[in-house]
Amino acid sequence: MIRFTPNNQATPQAGNVLLSEPFLDDPYFGRKVVLLCEHNEEGSFGFVLNNFVDIDVDEVMDDLPKLDTRISVGGPVKNGNLYYLHTREDIVDSIPVVDGVFMGGDFDQIKDLLQAGGLKAGEIRFFIGYSGWSPAQLQDEIRSRSWFVADADKADIMRTDEENESYWKRLISDMGDGFTHIANAPSDPSLN
Repeated sequence: MIRFTPNNQATPQAGNVLLSEPFLDDPYFGRKVVLLCEHNEEGSFGFVLNNFVDIDVDEVMDDLPKLDTRISVGGPVKNGNLYYLHTREDIVDSIPVVDGVFMGGDFDQIKDLLQAGGLKAGEIRFFIGYSGWSPAQLQDEIRSRSWFVADADKADIMRTDEENESYWKRLISDMGDGFTHIANAPSDPSLN
């Protein structure tokens, strides 16, 4: 369930999702949903949840089994690296992001659990690269109305079964009355 932060001037925090405004013309962020994993005076970073690519995890990283999940391009920064979110609080050195969702942790433990079947597709998500903002950059983008700030639950964050734009549209619509027209806006405003 998505919950809109009514004052879009509010300071975002780790665990919020950023939903791009419908006409943002950017290959990484247009009609995208970003899970904000960290936000502080040094900057912000997170992962695009709905920028799926047609490649399997076992093709990206050796020693990983074939997994029935999709990989998302997490953003344009360090897109030669693989990152992950998961729902297991017992993974050593993982960092809580939002209730029931954790980032990172001991990769050898992750690999062992995946190979033994102790970690299933719906419990882990992989990302190539991440999204990053310098100090105050994200605040400026929110003030300029490039992003809506909302809260999302574990189920929405861990989903990989929706198509890119459908995912964005559903989360925008879930923000409540007055947002359906935004979700249904054409990507090209001249078509309106």
